[in-house]
Amino acid sequence: MTIAQLTTLLKTNDLSLGSPEASFSVLLTDSRKLTNAPGTLFFAIRTLRNNGVKYVGELYARGVRNFVVSSDLEEEMRARLLALDGANIWFVKDVVAALQRVAEYHREQFDIPVVGITGSNGKTIVKDWIVQLLASDHHIVASPKSYNSQIGVPLSVWQMGPEHDFAVFEAGISETGKMEALKRVIKPTIGIFTNIGQAHDENFLTRSQKVAEKLLLFTHCEVLIYCSDHKDIQSVVSENESIRALNRFTWGQSENNNVRLLESRVEDRDTVLVVQYQGATFNVAIPFVDRASMENAMQCITLMCYLGYASDEIVSRCSRLQPVEMRLEMDEGINNCLLINDSYSLDINSLSIALDFVQHEKQHYRKTLILSDFMQTGISDGELYAQVAQLIACRGITKLIAIGDALSHNRDKFADMNAIFFATTEEFLHNYSFDNFENETILLKGARVFGFENIAKAMRRKLHETIMEVNLDAMIQNVNYYRTFIKPTTKLMAMVKASSYGAGKVEVANILQFNHVDYFTVAYCDEGVELRRNGITLPIMVMNPEEESFDNIIRYNLEPDIYSFRVLQRFSEAVKLYNKNGQKTAIHIELDTGMHRLGFVTDQLHELARLLKDPDSPLQVKSIFSHLACSEDPAMDDFTRGQIARFQADSALLKQALCDDGICCHILNSSGITRFPEAQMDMVRLGIGLYGISPEPQVQQHLTPVSTLKTRISQIKDIPAGDSVGYNRRWIAEHDSRIAIIPIGYADGLSRHLGYSNGRVEINGVEVPIIGSVCMDMCFVDVTGVNCNEGDEVILFGSAHLLTQMAEAAGTIPYEILTAVSPRVKRVYVTDN
Repeated sequence: MTIAQLTTLLKTNDLSLGSPEASFSVLLTDSRKLTNAPGTLFFAIRTLRNNGVKYVGELYARGVRNFVVSSDLEEEMRARLLALDGANIWFVKDVVAALQRVAEYHREQFDIPVVGITGSNGKTIVKDWIVQLLASDHHIVASPKSYNSQIGVPLSVWQMGPEHDFAVFEAGISETGKMEALKRVIKPTIGIFTNIGQAHDENFLTRSQKVAEKLLLFTHCEVLIYCSDHKDIQSVVSENESIRALNRFTWGQSENNNVRLLESRVEDRDTVLVVQYQGATFNVAIPFVDRASMENAMQCITLMCYLGYASDEIVSRCSRLQPVEMRLEMDEGINNCLLINDSYSLDINSLSIALDFVQHEKQHYRKTLILSDFMQTGISDGELYAQVAQLIACRGITKLIAIGDALSHNRDKFADMNAIFFATTEEFLHNYSFDNFENETILLKGARVFGFENIAKAMRRKLHETIMEVNLDAMIQNVNYYRTFIKPTTKLMAMVKASSYGAGKVEVANILQFNHVDYFTVAYCDEGVELRRNGITLPIMVMNPEEESFDNIIRYNLEPDIYSFRVLQRFSEAVKLYNKNGQKTAIHIELDTGMHRLGFVTDQLHELARLLKDPDSPLQVKSIFSHLACSEDPAMDDFTRGQIARFQADSALLKQALCDDGICCHILNSSGITRFPEAQMDMVRLGIGLYGISPEPQVQQHLTPVSTLKTRISQIKDIPAGDSVGYNRRWIAEHDSRIAIIPIGYADGLSRHLGYSNGRVEINGVEVPIIGSVCMDMCFVDVTGVNCNEGDEVILFGSAHLLTQMAEAAGTIPYEILTAVSPRVKRVYVTDN
């Protein structure tokens, strides 16, 4: 789209066009996902937690020149935007509405079948199954993952191109007045209403009102597909004049439906659906046994009947339906590898996004891509795989393992890279030695029919069933929440000490470096060395610099916390001994303002300044900082303000004595950021808040805990009244009871204080007590009256409530619970990518 076209669409005279001849092809709402700066239009959307306008300057520095921002801006921010040389900026009343208008115009350029899907559940699965079922006949464009919101829908529709002849988009709403905009963007020709349930009932006066709002998506469709057995849907459809006039193509159990479901039965691991259409009856076997999958499959079968597919073709294709996974997953692989499994979908766009993610993953230099054939595109194989080869070549991939006939036939496109070709996944698994994988990042990107889940299973590091799941998206959301309290010029230091509060320092540091924090802090030198060895390039402060580690601090360009004259003298001597390049070595000066743990006091500052100003000193002060003792406690606010005032005075005195106004000053921790933002100075330090935990209830509601400790039930036993459980008979059944044994114990970091019915875990939504003594590798929970089975998931903590409850039961704080989780517990990293 050209700049002139966009200006006409947005109908605003409040604009500044620095490059009016430009054009764009990418719509961006998340600054973290920038891939093509010159061709990008950024929509600076304001949310409850963040404001996109804060990232305009950063994106401009990275090459973006087109921005749509809110006209409701402070004059200072508006002036800064207008000062961006060569930038095109449109000021609009509603940025999301502007995004939707752009997508609406784009949709109007295409005259192809467009399936619009809404409902309470199953939208994403039905959409993905339609793609699987029709991909061999059409070049399909579809919503990525679950992009069904006011922002996700226009981004999905923008993907439509001249090569596509079929489209499938999903739309989700949670309140009234929202579907009309999505209808104009999607403009579906075929509608599918999956079902109606309780989700978001609280935002509607009645269930019928919610159905009617969702039905607005279909008011101009050529046909509406739904299950007439859903009485809430059927009654509103029958009463709604605009919908009643539509061509309805329904399925259900009664004779009045176009497609009739005569019977459904489970046979082994399949569900057999006995379907009747146009007088013919046929059996459709789907490889799922749950009711939701049966209903989702019937939506797809009904669509195929409407489109004219023969029954034998429907039967054949449905038998090959694959499950839908929803998240990119990072896992510990064999031989110290990092495994990134993103085989959810495969197209050029998703491959580009995944490769971009891997490119910024700094844990390993060597990066391997395991790739399958693409299953549907609108271009020839020769052109497609030439694009793929070019994409891989510029993203730092050191080895390609290509699986599929099409890739093998186009191996000449990959002649300039280290590439190995296999015809099938089975051939790769049987013939390739996994000993060849070592100390590398491995991306799995395959179409579902290639069964890459078997590769992922074979390549995962084999550990026991207890895992710590770390949600990296939640971490970035938490970072962005705290960023709303600080100025754009204020730096952010992330605390990754103690293995990032148990979350895993390397993986956490990688994602934070990718998302532009400014500094890292570790407790000890060896933590910093590990980060450096895994590709972390940001400055790293070491809070406890031990004398025997000074050589590595210097060698790996780490920056020690200097808190006493002894450490200052010893480190200066080490720098003179080990640092031969003549450059000054960065240090940080810690002041004691009332916590009385480490740091220089006021009376020592003149002598400290004298030593640092010595012309022979090999040191350069990068920052001056101090620690707040009780910033989270309102009862101690006077003390906290006193600490801040003392730090401001002492740091100003030291900076003046050193004649250096460029030294960075910082004192605020997580609670300090939200409670004393006026004291943010040059930098703030984000610790426990980064991981989604805050002692302030009003802050906690905006945070998402990033770590979930989970395991599975190993065994269930019935215990007669009077029998005991565990060592020393510490729990005796007062009545006939049922217990579950779970494979986590004090060697995994589960405190022994949590036994004896002190601690609780969650099984199938029910909290149950930990009973008896906690053993080294397992413990017991009382599941009397709870509906559960062996193999069911057990959540030890995940929500802030469970974590705080566990800490209180153990007589400690959440920090200790998080950092106590043993390294033998596998960390699994997830992101919505």
